Amino acid sequence: MQETFDIRNTTRQATPSEAGSLFRVAKEGILGKTYRLSLVFVGNELSRRLNRDHRGNDKPANILSFPLAKDSGEIFINLHRAKKDAYRFEKGYNEFVAYLFVHGCLHLKGYDHGSAMERAEDIAMKKFFSTKK
Repeated sequence: MQETFDIRNTTRQATPSEAGSLFRVAKEGILGKTYRLSLVFVGNELSRRLNRDHRGNDKPANILSFPLAKDSGEIFINLHRAKKDAYRFEKGYNEFVAYLFVHGCLHLKGYDHGSAMERAEDIAMKKFFSTKK
């Protein structure tokens, strides 16, 4: 069977421990087992370049997601930006990176920002990343 989830870290920062097993379960729960997803942890430079080239925003983003086909996509999480932004969302670093991952998966599933996406994020975070199971 072909691998459907690839994780790469292009930074010197450590990735959250959940990036392997829990992220895979969340990916399969949100996008399905056959959806091919590449998750790349990046720094400010690549995040800024991708954000500028694809969205016209000349600043680093904490999360970028790109659908490649109906059954595949890429998510780029900027660990440096995530560390700085976590407090604004009243989350710890690891929880915020998990939230960004869920957010990116939901974009790939077709969600746009708004109340429906926020509800889906809350449900997914409780289902896949809650410590109170």
